[in-house]
Amino acid sequence: MSEKILSIKYEEFSSLEEMSPEDKELCLKAIDARKGSYSPYSNFQVGAALKLADGSVVLGANQENVAYPSGLCAERTVMFWAGANYPDIAFDTLAVAASDKGVLCESPASPCGACRQVMAEYQKKHGKPFNIILVGSKRIRKFSCVDDLLPFIFDSLKV
Repeated sequence: MSEKILSIKYEEFSSLEEMSPEDKELCLKAIDARKGSYSPYSNFQVGAALKLADGSVVLGANQENVAYPSGLCAERTVMFWAGANYPDIAFDTLAVAASDKGVLCESPASPCGACRQVMAEYQKKHGKPFNIILVGSKRIRKFSCVDDLLPFIFDSLKV
């Protein structure tokens, strides 16, 4: 047996003002995208803004359903939409912002495991890492690749 240590690297900001203008703008789009949330059951609104390698930005928001498993997270709505409409354009940066009952969460909400796995799939598909920014009102975290959010990515077909 051997013991291993896993460490990840990310940047943390205390406000949008500390970020680059590009990242700040994308974060503001994610915050605004929460308006598209359909969340009458949880009152937890999530917005996502995905910047593609060509500079295009697409938006998504969480969509709930009375049959809970039938809903979909903001991250997956935006990635699947981009994947269907821009299949050959790599992802550059994904920004995600969440609010509880309309108030932006102080700490950023982390993507669920299913969303992280979908991120990993698109990273693999396009052959390059992309940034993930998780936005909170008092803390913002920026990761430079999906591996830092999901270090042991599932890939049953890996040889």
